[in-house]
Amino acid sequence: MSTSETVPVVPLPGPCVIVIFGATGDLTKRLLMPAVYNLATAELLPDKFAVVGVAIDSMTAEQFAEKLKADVKETSGREIDDAVWSRAFDGRLFYASGDFGDAATYQQLGVLLEQIDRDLGTEGNRLFYLATPPMLFAPIIGQLAASGLSHEGDSSENWRRVVIEKPFGHDFDSARALNLDIISKLHERQIYRIDHYLGKETVQNILVFRFANGIFEPIWNRRYIDHVQITVAETIGVEHRGAYYDHAGALRDMVPNHLLQILSLVAMESPGSFEADAVRDEKVKLLKAIRPLDEEDVLSAAVRGQYDAGQVADQSFAAYRKSPNVAPDSNTETFAAFKVAIDNWRWADVPFYIRTGKAMPQRVSEVAIQFKLAPFMPFRETAVEQMQPNSLLIRIQPNEGISLSFEAKRPGITVNTDTVKMDFSYADYFGQTQFIGYETLLYDCMTGDQTLFQRADFVEAGWRAITPILDVWSNLPARKFPNYVAGSWGPHEADELLAKDGRRWRNPNG
Repeated sequence: MSTSETVPVVPLPGPCVIVIFGATGDLTKRLLMPAVYNLATAELLPDKFAVVGVAIDSMTAEQFAEKLKADVKETSGREIDDAVWSRAFDGRLFYASGDFGDAATYQQLGVLLEQIDRDLGTEGNRLFYLATPPMLFAPIIGQLAASGLSHEGDSSENWRRVVIEKPFGHDFDSARALNLDIISKLHERQIYRIDHYLGKETVQNILVFRFANGIFEPIWNRRYIDHVQITVAETIGVEHRGAYYDHAGALRDMVPNHLLQILSLVAMESPGSFEADAVRDEKVKLLKAIRPLDEEDVLSAAVRGQYDAGQVADQSFAAYRKSPNVAPDSNTETFAAFKVAIDNWRWADVPFYIRTGKAMPQRVSEVAIQFKLAPFMPFRETAVEQMQPNSLLIRIQPNEGISLSFEAKRPGITVNTDTVKMDFSYADYFGQTQFIGYETLLYDCMTGDQTLFQRADFVEAGWRAITPILDVWSNLPARKFPNYVAGSWGPHEADELLAKDGRRWRNPNG
């Protein structure tokens, strides 16, 4: 455990109401309300606070409260502390039934919010969370604006913020159109484009690790680093998401948000401060420095795959094309890998290899930074035949932590080396936490800190970076799908992507 003598006091957010559109859906059940409950357990909810659910289903506020409590118990897998629940939520959970496209729904909601302000002293501060399908983002924001519910005056008397889930658009043009639409109705300071990956402790720790430790930042550049690998692998298949996934695919689903967020934190320049826009400015600069790909680049530097029948651990997998709501001749990729070049002084000639896939052997999200080999000359007259390059591994999930491998002399008369590892585990050092990642993001929404949220220009820069790949893949059907077995690390073309550069993927336990 940490030996720190004092723990900084975390200030409570000010009074507010969280309004959840899509309050009876899966996102609210699995992530939002468990996170709100965890904030209550940690005593990090405002004293003057309420939750309003909005959905098409007919139910009373009492029924809604019972549903939320049952959902939190089911998804968290632990008993609910009745004292915590009562203190945080009794008399603070409300419900409004209505169609998201009907102006009457918002009139009803406005009346309810005014009543809550009077009864609970929430002071007109409102956080609107759009836990809905993407096609409803613009219509709901339009109705919020038309009804005046999202209007934020010039004074600081109250605030109105809107949280938007991914996917934010399905390509560059749609993302820009959505940005233009919502920015015509909201100020950028009101918009919180959320990516739950940035709620993970290890992702947030990348900035601290880089910029708070004087021994790492001086070697964080092309002079010392050979290449970087970013992997997000899932053991699950498409499951019940076939209708969505068969139109999206691995590249759209994972890269513009999760993987490019990680890339930007790993490779960005040091911000002048940790103010939200200072950090986000540097992240955008990094994405804009990604070298654009032309058609020939895509053919040589990007690989796609689709899983066939196989087995992951003890579970048998049918081929992706056999999944519900998936076309039997689907051309959708369930695996994507590509090489990124960053055209700036720090990263010139340092390749970044990115991959993500479903039906992989292990669930793992990690950044592997491989340093250049040390000169071999001092060991010319010894028994050392080969040395391994030093590497730094940032484990995002599971088993969150950081490990550093380096060469050490094996005990004995002759000079032989072995690769050894220094390992830091969050759970071992700080203890286990019940937090699931959304707690930090919700807390930041309530306190007005946008550091961990995507700005409009970041979203567009991310889509711009992968648009050439999307264009080529949409115009050139894959010839060998399915091309990897469920339970493998993807198609052999992905291995060749690194092998032709004299490198290979770091596969956990393999």
